[in-house]
Parts: sequence; structure tokens; C-alpha cells
Amino acid sequence: MNRDLDELTALNRDYVASVQNSDVKRFDEILAPEFYCTNPDKTLVDRAGFLKQTAQPVAIRNLTADDVNIRVMGDFAIIHGATSYTTPDGKQARGRYTDCWARQHGKWLAVSAHVSR
Repeated sequence: MNRDLDELTALNRDYVASVQNSDVKRFDEILAPEFYCTNPDKTLVDRAGFLKQTAQPVAIRNLTADDVNIRVMGDFAIIHGATSYTTPDGKQARGRYTDCWARQHGKWLAVSAHVSR
């Protein structure tokens, strides 16, 4: 269980950093083929759509995650977290996210994400 928590903690850090840095390559490594994401604007995108939107530079800065809660249930895990970031006009803002991960062929992959701001 501790190994899973350590691995998912690192994956969560990578996921948040990849959002901030538009790191399509890292997302390509950690997203399952069946990945879907609900965006803050309430749109639903599949893996290809998510990678396409990730390639666009983000307007927010200083994205960090806190209040992270990782729950492992066998080969499935749910990560709840809060984000803080700076908006394009310099204001501080917060959001929340829920990411679902599944162990597939011995590797944790993100299968679903829901982001609110």
C-alpha cells in the first residue's frame, strides 16, 4: 500500500506540473487510452482532445496542489485535491480536482479527471 501511495503521490505531482507546463509528452505516458476529462467549463474531452488542449500554453501561473487525499482500492485509486494559482490578471484563485487512476498491466494510469475552478 505504501508503494502505491508513493507512486500515486509522484504521479499527482507530475500531473499538476504537466498542466502548468503544457507537458503533452508526460501526459501521453500517464493517461490511459480510455481517459476522459471534465473541464472547468463543463466540456467533456477524450484523451486526444485533452492532449490537444494541453498543448496550448496555459494562462494561469504558479499552479500548486494541496489538501491532497489519495484513496487506493486495490487496482483503482481516487485522488482529490485543491489547487491554487495566479490568474492572468494577477489574482489568486483556487480550484478542486478529482482524478481516477487504474492499475493496468502493473502501471498506474489516469482514466478520468474532473476539474473545477
